[in-house]
Amino acid sequence: MKSILSVKELSVSLGDQTIIKNISFDLDQGESLAIVGPNGSGKTVFLKTLLGLLPYQGTIKWNENARIGYVPQKIDADRHLPINLQNLLEAKADIQRLSRKNIATTLEAVELPKDTLQTPIGHLSGGQFQKALIAFALLGDPNVILFDEPTASLDELSEEHIYDLLNNLRKTRGISIVLVSHDLSVIPHVADTVLCLNKYAVCYGPPKEVLTQATFDKMYSPSHKFVQHAPDHHAHDRH
Repeated sequence: MKSILSVKELSVSLGDQTIIKNISFDLDQGESLAIVGPNGSGKTVFLKTLLGLLPYQGTIKWNENARIGYVPQKIDADRHLPINLQNLLEAKADIQRLSRKNIATTLEAVELPKDTLQTPIGHLSGGQFQKALIAFALLGDPNVILFDEPTASLDELSEEHIYDLLNNLRKTRGISIVLVSHDLSVIPHVADTVLCLNKYAVCYGPPKEVLTQATFDKMYSPSHKFVQHAPDHHAHDRH
């Protein structure tokens, strides 16, 4: 399978502080990679570096055909601004010279009803707002999307719907996903590979092989206990 992203010996320093050191991995087309680790381990810095927003040492090589979308953990814009979802999506569609049909198709892909277009951004529920951010990222037909904790502020039911949506995008569109997540219990069900990060790569491989107590002892502390839940029960282990 063709690699869409290759990272070799990636290191990131901000000022005199080393945030990430010697990270290497490959991401194949259609593959999902989950990034996990404690607060301050460099997860968001890692995503921003992949997007070319921060200086780094090492190699980040995107496939020449890569079209990248990004869904941030939060946006800085005031959600009480008098704009609706249609304003938001049309602004990006106009910049990318996309037809209005792209907006309708994108809404369908994220399972938002058309009447949501006229809803002020500040009146969307948490789950709807997160889907709106995903719809914004999908405009332009990306084949890889980076997600920074897409369910951090959602309730359990909304969180489950978002993860189901991500899996569906992979199946129907072949989108590669890089996902930062705090919810360790769902990682085996949304990711092919997991990178355990705490400045260094503590682990890298299939979730069922690398998400072990020994790994969590390295990432967190010996007192941290990880409980593997049944596939249909999305309990939470937050950090």
